[in-house]
Amino acid sequence: MSHAPSARACGIDFGTSNSTVGCLRPEHPTLLTLEDGKVTLPSVVFFNAEDESTRFGRAGLADYLAGYEGRLMRSLKSLLGSRLIEGKTEVHGRSLLFRDLLAQFIGELKRRADQHGERPFAQVVMGRPVYFVDGNPEADQAAEATLAEIAHAVGFTDVSFQFEPIAAAFHYETSLAREELVLVADIGGGTSDFSLVRLSPARVRKDDRRDDLLANGGVHIGGTDFDRQLSLASVMPHLGYRSQLNSAREMPSGIFFNLATWHTINFAYTRQVLAEQQRLAIDAREPEKMARLLRLIDTRAGHWLANEVEHAKIALSDSDRIDLPLDRLEAALTLPITRDEFDQATAGLVDSVESTVAGLLRDAGVAAEAIDTVFFTGGSSGVPRLRQRIAALLPKARAVEGDLFGSIGAGLAVEAARRYG
Repeated sequence: MSHAPSARACGIDFGTSNSTVGCLRPEHPTLLTLEDGKVTLPSVVFFNAEDESTRFGRAGLADYLAGYEGRLMRSLKSLLGSRLIEGKTEVHGRSLLFRDLLAQFIGELKRRADQHGERPFAQVVMGRPVYFVDGNPEADQAAEATLAEIAHAVGFTDVSFQFEPIAAAFHYETSLAREELVLVADIGGGTSDFSLVRLSPARVRKDDRRDDLLANGGVHIGGTDFDRQLSLASVMPHLGYRSQLNSAREMPSGIFFNLATWHTINFAYTRQVLAEQQRLAIDAREPEKMARLLRLIDTRAGHWLANEVEHAKIALSDSDRIDLPLDRLEAALTLPITRDEFDQATAGLVDSVESTVAGLLRDAGVAAEAIDTVFFTGGSSGVPRLRQRIAALLPKARAVEGDLFGSIGAGLAVEAARRYG
């Protein structure tokens, strides 16, 4: 009995929060196992200062949360398209370029894919958001070019790209029994991307799908933005955000924005920042709040706090209220947060995403009533208010939930086999 050969190429979904690698292999799952039997590898790098080791994914996050000294880097994809990508940071007492940091993580993805795919992959289709950068085509192309350079540097000889929502559409298409007009809603960690695609069992065999793609759209808003707004609205005020100084000035806000944003948390740990906050604490009208902030900086607990806020956001998708423990900052301190507070804090983000979808339909000249299905993917697509607003725009569309973390990687594997064999 003969079997079709495995595809020669892989697809990589390098995500803001989680990453996957897929390859079409007969009688095997499409997504490759990357860590502890799981197909996702959190986009995390931890530089352990105690033994000068480098750990990735869940292992890196576990080391950090266990209290090992070092530098935790997360939301690495957010560096693409930003000015930080040309900058550097200090690791193990040495200077490290941010683009080399990305290369370390993507190189680890390839190493694990080669190992579990039982072949050295030379060709890859990488996912990319519809826009790395909103409203700046040159910066957007520069971000893609940087990612391509990194992929070549870690050992891929052929590198091409596909929009992430298109990849998710190709994955969904493999399950269809009839033709559908589908809006793919990919709400990831860093971006919200949408594609309007005509899908069917017959079209899946076509090599050229350009006529089936009616429109693409996106906005640079994702799960990390929801985390930041929740943190600023509900948590940072308990650390002094928007509190008053005795000089009648408001506390400078920069440190709170850095602590609420995954890829800038480390900026809060410098000696200069600590000295500045100690000086401000002397003039604080609410010294207990500054005491919590100083404890957070002194113990480098910023990533721990961001992780707790992220868990709170996820929990509020299913609950009307949660209790956020802040006992690492003050004994027995617990902060109640309600769904309403979360909705108010993120209302502007939801408005922007809704406007993006409405603009996509308008630009495509497609009536909302013509959409058969909205296909949700991406780890942040579970935000209730966001789903409600998208559903209200598409009154006749049924909602289908894909693999929130795996649809894009699986779709990229389909595209990789189509392009490279």
